[in-house]
Amino acid sequence: MAAATSYGEGPLRGVRVVELAGIGPGPFAAMVLGDLGADVVRVDRPGGAALGIDPAGDVTNRNKRSVTLDLKDADGLANALGLVERADVLIEGNRPGVAERLGIGPDACLARNPALVYARMTGWGQDGPLAPRAGHDIGYIAVTGALGMTGPAEGPPYAAANLLGDYAGGSLYLVIGVLAALQHARTPGGRGQVVDAAIVDGTSHLTAMIHGMLAAGAWQDRRGANLLDGAAPFYGTYETADGGFMAVGALEPRFYGEFTRLLGLGDEAPGRDDPAAWGELCAAVADRFKTRTRDEWDEVFRDSDACVAPVLSLREAPRHPHLAARGTFVEHAGITQPAPAPRFSATPAAVSRPPALPGADAADVARDWQLPALAGPAPSDSDPAKDSDA
Repeated sequence: MAAATSYGEGPLRGVRVVELAGIGPGPFAAMVLGDLGADVVRVDRPGGAALGIDPAGDVTNRNKRSVTLDLKDADGLANALGLVERADVLIEGNRPGVAERLGIGPDACLARNPALVYARMTGWGQDGPLAPRAGHDIGYIAVTGALGMTGPAEGPPYAAANLLGDYAGGSLYLVIGVLAALQHARTPGGRGQVVDAAIVDGTSHLTAMIHGMLAAGAWQDRRGANLLDGAAPFYGTYETADGGFMAVGALEPRFYGEFTRLLGLGDEAPGRDDPAAWGELCAAVADRFKTRTRDEWDEVFRDSDACVAPVLSLREAPRHPHLAARGTFVEHAGITQPAPAPRFSATPAAVSRPPALPGADAADVARDWQLPALAGPAPSDSDPAKDSDA
């Protein structure tokens, strides 16, 4: 186990993480570990920010420090391996074989640090016919069947930004793997290992309940025909008089009764238990929602168990009374952003540092990790996404 550091607060205080700079799910996973108190050092490449994002505003790089090293340079590689020797976890998101060619693959790193958790984040995984191919969230979730469940029956599937694949099926599964492997490495007789986190694997795993329903005959393998995919009138979204939307999740009969009472449908509403009547019921519900604005309906349903909520924008969400009361969003360094999650009673996590600027923390990291100077090379035209899985 690497020596403890005083950097960071939270349940992972004392855990050291090296993140090889990438894009998408790898940086988010490292951010989660940093939010939980780990000392995350991001090894940036010379050449600037990925995808043209201003580093000062890249929230996924909060609670980290950055050094700039050229892994294709002998001194840069030696410095990176020096960090690895002192780390508990390494995160990399390159295509299979890239880290090995650079000299910082699993064999090289585990030889220097047998207790290391070597975490690999890719879309397709380390093997299989698509492993060497580039990709993005929408393609990964497409082949798992998850994308095919979204959208209306009469229209195309749609993706919710890159939340389902990159972050739910990717980053969070990588974090689960890191924490499990870290626990194993710290048990008597335990050792380090490689964690192969593929977005296609994690996203497929997320569909476990749906596959169970499909096997039981309770789910149809097509869009817009099921209880949870928008077909049911009591589980979907409806437009309001001002062009806003309300989300309805009144699944249970008791909550549905409260919903129809407050909506004003009364006893004349078509039966909810007959899928053949869902179209008529959906039209009746839609007509009622069109009679008031989103805020007016929010006032009607707010203190009820009808399971109805307003559909808010990203800028509106932090001002919602419940989220504001819980401090679900925080402002740090002039940026409104989600607070760390989940919450801990004994070791609370916090946003303690703004997004790390490339190479800005070389002197501090060298001191804290007891390494020689980590001065970065001059900027170049290298492409941060060239070797990534994206």
